[in-house]
Amino acid sequence: MESTTVDWGDYSAEPVTPCDLETYNLGAQLSPLFYFMFLFSVFGNGLVLVIIHRFERLTTVTNILLLNLVLSSLIFMSSLPFNGVYMQLSNWIFGKVMCKIVGSVYYLGFYSSVLFLTLLTFDRHLAVVYSLGGSRLRNRTYAIVSCLVVWLVSGLACIKQMILHTTFIHFMNNRTYCQEYPGDLPYVNVQQLRASGVYIQFFLFFIFPLAVIIYCYSRIVITIMSSRLVTKFKTVRLIFIIVLLFFVCWSPYNIVLLMYDKAVSCEEMKKWGYALHITRYLAYIYFCISPVFYTFVGRKFQNYFRQLLVKSFPSLKEYVSVSKVNETNMSTKSTNTK
Repeated sequence: MESTTVDWGDYSAEPVTPCDLETYNLGAQLSPLFYFMFLFSVFGNGLVLVIIHRFERLTTVTNILLLNLVLSSLIFMSSLPFNGVYMQLSNWIFGKVMCKIVGSVYYLGFYSSVLFLTLLTFDRHLAVVYSLGGSRLRNRTYAIVSCLVVWLVSGLACIKQMILHTTFIHFMNNRTYCQEYPGDLPYVNVQQLRASGVYIQFFLFFIFPLAVIIYCYSRIVITIMSSRLVTKFKTVRLIFIIVLLFFVCWSPYNIVLLMYDKAVSCEEMKKWGYALHITRYLAYIYFCISPVFYTFVGRKFQNYFRQLLVKSFPSLKEYVSVSKVNETNMSTKSTNTK
């Protein structure tokens, strides 16, 4: 395994310094959460994929966007077992190539999940606020082009990680780290690239999505409140929970990341380093549950889940109620497919 031994005395703004190595002890204690989130995400998102495959068709905009959100979440979660082992051992054992792959996959899933959540919110806004005019725009071509744009933007945003993410050996403890390279790279302005990456994440993947989500859901709430829907209060409450979850789980991590990047003293780096570990887990939990949450809040998917339970475990039929309307729709779909 090729790694670089870094002389920390020649560099003063490295992301992993002798003064904040203590924060890795906290990461080691919390590392079992990585495995739990990975297993929960695989189960939950796998269940969403099974339901879409069994009961739905990939002809609607919502299903296409939801499928891409599930895939981006699974891509992100695939990096967690590697990071869990890394945090637990405080030593990267998978080699330089896997360091770059895991780092790139991690951020690709992270960034694309944010944008797909934003895109799903915007699509709901079109469906509710512009129910007539929006139906003409919301077609399969619109969905596919939107998804391609999200993957392209997310991929371009990962260029910094692809360039800077590598393995290096710390001379104080002779351990291998898989981080952004803490020295200078030939033909690359590391300081400028690192700073631009932080601000791109803050504005493009936090401020922009938050503004879109708040605007879209505000318009949805106004539209629902002005209508005569019987369930409008439950819907408004659900919308409030979705926005609150996004803000509570995603905001602290981005704010702390910005403060950590500006820290100059050893004590500041330690303080923000601990905060970064805690807030990062909050963000992970949100992206772990978001596809499942966005799916099963709808009555249709809840009913599909009950149908799946009854088919898999017939003994539960007496205890699980299933809508007859959806059973008819499913049988019609099966007949048409045949």
